[in-house]
Amino acid sequence: MLKVENLEGFYGASQALFGMAFAVDAGEVVTLMGRNGMGKTTTVHAVMGLLAARRGTIEFEGQRVDQLPAFRIARLGLGLVPEGRQIFPNLSVRENLVAASANRTARPSPWTLRRVFEFFPRLKERQANRGNQLSGGEQQMLAIGRALMTNPKLLILDEATEGLAPLIRQEIWACLRRLKAEGQAILVIDKNVGALIGLADRHYIVEKGRVVWSGPSSALAADPELQHRYLGV
Repeated sequence: MLKVENLEGFYGASQALFGMAFAVDAGEVVTLMGRNGMGKTTTVHAVMGLLAARRGTIEFEGQRVDQLPAFRIARLGLGLVPEGRQIFPNLSVRENLVAASANRTARPSPWTLRRVFEFFPRLKERQANRGNQLSGGEQQMLAIGRALMTNPKLLILDEATEGLAPLIRQEIWACLRRLKAEGQAILVIDKNVGALIGLADRHYIVEKGRVVWSGPSSALAADPELQHRYLGV
C-alpha cells in the first residue's frame, strides 16, 4: 500500500533523512520507532506532502506521490493524526469531525458521525463543546475521529498517546486494536514499546534519519538488548 525508498529530506541546508525506506501493506499495523529527534515525524511529514522530498520515492497504491501537494495526497486515502493533536480549538466537536469528512474511496461502511460517536462515546457527550474545552485525552480522541471521518485507506498516528493519563492511553490502544481487527491499515509512531509489540505486525527502528532495524513483533520482543540500544532512555 505505502512504499518509501531511499528518502532524503532537508530542513533548509540541514539534512534530516538519509535514505529512509519502509513499507506498509493493506491491513497491516506497522510502527516507526526510535528516540526523539531521529526523523520519525519528519518522515511522516514527507509522506503527507508537508515536507518536500529531496531524493527518493514515495508510492501509495502504486502511484508516485512524492511530488504531489498535501491535499491531493490526503484525497488518495491517507489520514493523519498529527503530533500535538492540532484540532480546531474554536470549533465544536461536531464541527471538527465534519470539517474534512469525505468518502472519496467509496468505502462500503464509511465512517460517519454516528459511527465515530459509537467508537468514542465521550465525544458524543461533548459534541457541542469547543475543541479548547476538551481534556487532552478527549482532544486525542477527536483528532483520531477527525482522521477517520476522511475514511482513510491508511491511518497514520504520530505520538497518539503522548502526555496522556494511563487510563486514557489504554483506551486509545484498545481503539487501535479494534481498528486493526476491522482491517484498517495503520502506521504508528509511539514510545510505548510494550503496547506497540502487542499491537503491530512489523516494526522499523529509526536512528539518525535511517532505518537501522526492521522485523516482526516476535523478533523485537525477543531482543531486549536491541530495545535498550535504540529505544532506551
